[in-house]
Formats: sequence, C-alpha cells, structure tokens
Amino acid sequence: MTQFWKEKSFEEMTHTEWESLCDGCAKCCLIKFRERNTREVKFTNVVCRYLDLPTCRCSDYLNRHENVPECILLTPELARNLDWLPKTCAYRLVADGEDLPWWHPLKTRDTKSALRAGATVYGRVVSEAEVDNDDLEDMVVNWFD
Repeated sequence: MTQFWKEKSFEEMTHTEWESLCDGCAKCCLIKFRERNTREVKFTNVVCRYLDLPTCRCSDYLNRHENVPECILLTPELARNLDWLPKTCAYRLVADGEDLPWWHPLKTRDTKSALRAGATVYGRVVSEAEVDNDDLEDMVVNWFD
C-alpha cells in the first residue's frame, strides 16, 4: 500500500483516503470548552452520547451532524488551523508534514491497532448521557496531548 499521506496534499486525497486518516482515537469526541479569559481549550473525560465506547467509533457516523450539529466536520483548512487537535491526530500530523505514528491503522493494516496501543479514549471516558452538564467543569482531564 502506498503511503499516500506522504505523497498527496489533503486536497488531492480521495474521500476514502481522507477518512482513513482517522485512527479512531475518539479524542475529537471529548466534550471540551474554551476558557473565557485565557482561550485555552479544556478537555473533559466525557464523550458524545453517540460514541460507541468499546470501539471508540461513532455509532451513527453518517448522521452525526444531524444528531449533533456542533460535531466537527473536519476539512483540510480546519486540520491545518484547529488549535485543539491532539498532537497524535493524523490530520494534524499530515498538515504539519509529519509521518503517522507506528500504531496508526494505515501503517499496521489493523483497524484496532490504535486501540491496542492505548492511543484511544477507551476505558477513560463516560458518555455525556450519564453526566449532568453542571458537572462538566469538574471533569476536566489532562491525560493526552
């Protein structure tokens, strides 16, 4: 398999190639908020109610924007500019001219390799369906980059 992420710009990638960059970490599914004074993004250990916790994949990916209007629709421009994408996010890495981590499914050819490598939110999060919104500020975490 060609390492297309090294050879193509985001705009040159097919839809399938673009989607395959996602490693399934589900860190973008964490509920987050931006501090008013500092503009710093704070992540919680709470994930969207549509995240399937055992697989770290959206349970209704095709309808995610209808279900959750604020769900990110990642574009090449956003991948280049969002300040909250994790340092291990393939979209951020490729935007910065970096290679994918060793555990990325495109390198291992194993769709569960990120999960096996401990690079996902698996086992560290709860669904927003189980949390009162008033408690979110008490659920801030700092366990990933």
